[in-house]
Amino acid sequence: MWKQILSKLPNKKSSKNEHHHRGGGRDGHSSSSSSSHASTSKTSDNGVKKQSHSQTKNNNAPVASSSDVNPKSNGVFTPYEALPSFKDVPNTEKQTLFIKKLNLCRVVFDFTDPTKNIKEKDIKRQTLLELVDYVNSANGKFSEGSVQEVVRMVSANIFRTLNPQPRENKVIDALDLEEEEPSMDLAWPHLQLVYELFLRFVASPETDTKLAKRYIDQSFVLKLLDLFDSEDPRERDCLKTILHRIYGKFMVHRPFIRKSINNIFYRFVFETEKHNGIAEFLEILGSIINGFALPLKEEHKVFLVRVLIPLHKPKCLQMYHQQLSYCITQFVEKDCKLADTVIRGLLKYWPVTNSSKEVMFLNELEEVLEATQPPEFQRCMVPLFRRIARCLNSLHFQVAERALFLWNNNHIENLIMQSRKVILPIIFPALERNAQKHWNQAVHSLTLNVRKIFQDLDPELFKECLAKFKEDESKEGETKAKREATWKRLEEVGMRKG
Repeated sequence: MWKQILSKLPNKKSSKNEHHHRGGGRDGHSSSSSSSHASTSKTSDNGVKKQSHSQTKNNNAPVASSSDVNPKSNGVFTPYEALPSFKDVPNTEKQTLFIKKLNLCRVVFDFTDPTKNIKEKDIKRQTLLELVDYVNSANGKFSEGSVQEVVRMVSANIFRTLNPQPRENKVIDALDLEEEEPSMDLAWPHLQLVYELFLRFVASPETDTKLAKRYIDQSFVLKLLDLFDSEDPRERDCLKTILHRIYGKFMVHRPFIRKSINNIFYRFVFETEKHNGIAEFLEILGSIINGFALPLKEEHKVFLVRVLIPLHKPKCLQMYHQQLSYCITQFVEKDCKLADTVIRGLLKYWPVTNSSKEVMFLNELEEVLEATQPPEFQRCMVPLFRRIARCLNSLHFQVAERALFLWNNNHIENLIMQSRKVILPIIFPALERNAQKHWNQAVHSLTLNVRKIFQDLDPELFKECLAKFKEDESKEGETKAKREATWKRLEEVGMRKG
């Protein structure tokens, strides 16, 4: 009976449990160590899933200190060492190893001192190369944990504060900007592989779009767009390819991406006139515009009028004019009725004192006119050829020469000749003045050729214009003589009173 009562007391049970916890801790340590790989697999996959989504937006990348350590959870630091190769582990453990390698690559090293962390930098580079190969040859869908860790690693490495060089004179003299040596990011050996890994990850058929869009979200896209202001052209080229892939794969982000790029353009045109990635954005948009379905949506036409045409305003136009001209021409080729809108937009922003910019406008004008049909041409030909007449009389020979080259284009020449009764009276005075007294021989010869085209095609109209020109010249001479006589009389009156 006493034994039965004593057996119910808690002392024996608690001591037994305590012995189990303490003794089991010793005995169980080796067993937990032997199964650590499996348990790590579970926590890496399942534990990652439980992390809040907001953590992917605010990644504080661990930066390697002088002690060369790799930050782990629990505040324990271990040396930055290479992990086993993918070929050395069974297939069932490759996803776990993939996540471990991604965590290892979240450490960002300082490249300003080339003698610092040499071994660790090389370990990270080799690990990134392995990750690129793994993503490229993946033959199974990436788990949610893997997707999240890829985005976290990429964010830790590429999202940083850009430090642009002073650019006070860049906007003033775009020619000097072209000749300047581009600023190269010292961390490019790692950044390049991170971008390559992310590009292959986004493009991989094993990346589930519905799953990935939870982490490659609008916040991520905005940060990616901010990086286009990088001074390093290699980085901008990588970003251009990646953004184009994201636009193609994540259809839900397309309107947001277009709107965000528009906002960057607005700020560039109307506020700063300083941005390194305008050409890359326009290159992406050129491909997007090429894929627009017909008939064009109203929002796309608004984009043309409010964004693309005002981009002709900044002084540094030549840095992105080729890409801008392509975008503009794409719109006119898709909908020829937009030609009138585009040409009037060019006339609105036509440069007055910048000759090199004026030559660019004439180049673009030729491309637009080549895609223009007679009805649209006739709507804008009067203001257009008033401007061309001023170009013909330009004292800068390249401007006058480029304007005369328009007659070398068969399509444009046909448009002009169909409406010659309106166009010739507008440009005839400019042609005659060039033929009489332009200082440049090439411009003089080209003017005579254009003049002869009109004379051969319509002699009667040519004679009328010539007679009108002589009459106007005579009247102008008389007006000038009267003005000089008036001034002479005023001088005489002034001298008498003096």
